[in-house]
Amino acid sequence: MCFDVPYPVDYGGVFDLFYKIKVLHESGINIHLHCFEYGRGMQKELSNYCISVTYYKRKKIYTNLKFRLPFIVSSRANKYLLKNLLKDDYPVLLEGIHCTYFLFSGELKNKKIIVRLHNVEYEYYEGLAKATKNIFKKIYFQHESNLLKKYEKKIANKALFIAVSEKDKRNYEKNFLAKEVEYLPVFLPFTHVKSEEGFGEFCLYHGNLSVPENEKAVLWLIENVFDTLDIPFVITGKNPPKYLETLVHKNENICLVGNPSAKEMDELIKKAHVHLLPSFNKTGVKIKLLNALFNGRFIVTNSAALEESGLKAFCKTANTSIEYKKITEKLFTSRFTQTDVLERKKILEGVYNNHENALQLMQWIW
Repeated sequence: MCFDVPYPVDYGGVFDLFYKIKVLHESGINIHLHCFEYGRGMQKELSNYCISVTYYKRKKIYTNLKFRLPFIVSSRANKYLLKNLLKDDYPVLLEGIHCTYFLFSGELKNKKIIVRLHNVEYEYYEGLAKATKNIFKKIYFQHESNLLKKYEKKIANKALFIAVSEKDKRNYEKNFLAKEVEYLPVFLPFTHVKSEEGFGEFCLYHGNLSVPENEKAVLWLIENVFDTLDIPFVITGKNPPKYLETLVHKNENICLVGNPSAKEMDELIKKAHVHLLPSFNKTGVKIKLLNALFNGRFIVTNSAALEESGLKAFCKTANTSIEYKKITEKLFTSRFTQTDVLERKKILEGVYNNHENALQLMQWIW
């Protein structure tokens, strides 16, 4: 059961969803997909991998919600979904804390339940609260974080939980005393490192620009790194706010590519020489970071993005604007070598092996 329609794969939150479905299908698994639709539409592509696809409407914030529960959970408490899940004795994979209301209520107690953790959600929403400048959003995100922390503790021992990072796994074990929690890497479209040696043309930041954390990262780079750094800098991603377009136009060495196609995004990642990917949120896995590792050249990011990720050896770490400037200037005149490519291949292609990880998931499910 997915918290959102997992296609098209146009933002980080649906990568693990879609490519998990795809590889499970390739492994001979019959999938009955249940997902919530609230703007992305019904997608024929999903029928290529699933025996059935059922869509449900997510409740609005003003309609019959359980206000003592997190909105991301209560808005998906759908009676028709429960009725459909109880029609058979198949195991149920719940994608995200978002989909766990009927686990919490005990109405799925006779079924085998597995929960995929895409984040430690209370930490994620706490990070959103810190990142946004909108006072109303800040209040909402912090309130949701407080509710999520209580909620996640209540359900932490009601099922097997599978985290996307070792850090999130340990968080559940330490803070929620979870007894059944495992780690499984995210499922990705890229399975082979395709980074090209040599030199690229510019520095790049890419991400969903409507997300407060990403918006904050871009503003920080513009105001604190490229305020004096005279190197071409490209910013690209979904739905950039209007004020960001205005701000970029004031800088001759910075350009913005809004809502690129998948092909355009791939080309930008391929042509960039240095990927600048600061993060202000410590939870989950950064898909944009993995995308750059598999398909791009040098990466500069901060400790928050790399903490217990296993990716530190492939990135340069910078935590201040001065460090970002010094490292970026040095890398921009450095050649990305075949040795750099082979070092990534040696580790990444083993850890992020979709078929092997699908086999492990199937063992846990059955």
